[in-house]
Amino acid sequence: MVKFIVPGEPAGKGRPRFCAGYSNKTGTAYTRAYTPKKTKMYENLVKIEYERQCGRYKFPDDSMLDIRIFAYYGIPNSTSKKKRQGMVEGKIRPTKKPDFDNIAKIICDSLNGIAYKDDKMIVDGMFRKYYSEDPRVEVKIMIAGEK
Repeated sequence: MVKFIVPGEPAGKGRPRFCAGYSNKTGTAYTRAYTPKKTKMYENLVKIEYERQCGRYKFPDDSMLDIRIFAYYGIPNSTSKKKRQGMVEGKIRPTKKPDFDNIAKIICDSLNGIAYKDDKMIVDGMFRKYYSEDPRVEVKIMIAGEK
């Protein structure tokens, strides 16, 4: 089992962007897809934090994995004391973007080839969203069936 923390506000996987162009060399038009810069930067942060906190550990290629992701959103400064207390205690939880699936996607895709061969190895998972004074994403990966 490995655990690591990605500091900062949770980020979701951005949709691919497209640009159109014209090749002077071949005389044809083309469309190219690319990953948004914000997504690339967050994926790199996930990789760096995994390697910094977990070293070079990589699950065996035949593993069935279970991933647990806890996303902690920052509490807005304008929040009242009463509401802030409810957020800190977990009584009020975020219902804002990014969506849970986009956060899970960016985390799981970032770890391809780093923590495991491919995220298709993940057969079980859990995702939770909370508020915190310390925004971050906590990730725990284990062999499915282990505790």
